[in-house]
Amino acid sequence: MKVLKFGGTSVGSAQRMKGVAKLITGERNIIVLSAMSGTTNSLVEISDYLYKKNPEGANETINSLEKKYKKHVEELYTTNEMKRKTLEFIKEEFNYLRSFTKGIFTIFEEKIIVGQGEIISTNMVTNYLIEQGYNAALIPALEFMRTDKNSEPDLEYISKNIKIQLDKVPEKDIYITQGFIASSTSPKTTTTLGREGSDFTAAIFANCLEAEEVTIWKDVDGLRNADPKRFPDTQKI
Repeated sequence: MKVLKFGGTSVGSAQRMKGVAKLITGERNIIVLSAMSGTTNSLVEISDYLYKKNPEGANETINSLEKKYKKHVEELYTTNEMKRKTLEFIKEEFNYLRSFTKGIFTIFEEKIIVGQGEIISTNMVTNYLIEQGYNAALIPALEFMRTDKNSEPDLEYISKNIKIQLDKVPEKDIYITQGFIASSTSPKTTTTLGREGSDFTAAIFANCLEAEEVTIWKDVDGLRNADPKRFPDTQKI
């Protein structure tokens, strides 16, 4: 088994999602996806509005983001059946986001909101793969990805439960799941692994499954020889 992770810009548009599908080959690969580029920033913006008790501003951002996703759906799928199925899912997701504008808002609700981008992107890509004839299934990360009381990945729990989820959909070639998000035990709610958490997720899965390899796909034209935020004269390799 191999683990492949694709970042936000790699799934940042319908065309990019189609490109990812062409890169997925082999048997029993686990594909870890980030949210579509820009989505997490929008979800953070929604949370900021709600902290400031500005539901109108939050709803405006929600509506704008939903409109963007509907456009992606129209561009991604070729069959009316899959367009309808995915649009229904998008509608449910954004109605869920709107539900947070009507109650108390804390850090626990914020964690749920900022993790919705990965849930949306993985559903969209899974539906596209199935439409294109791939033998693929979605396995929800929240069913097996968990942090302990110290907010560290609970590797024993993850190892046991990811195998349980894989066994529920045997004989698949491709398993799609979310990076970044996890369940927490203290308190029991949705949490995240922080920015760049999807890379961390992929490495954890590879470790727990004793994968043959893990590949972190990046949509960049090179690497810098040092952190450009700390050093002004870095060189691209």
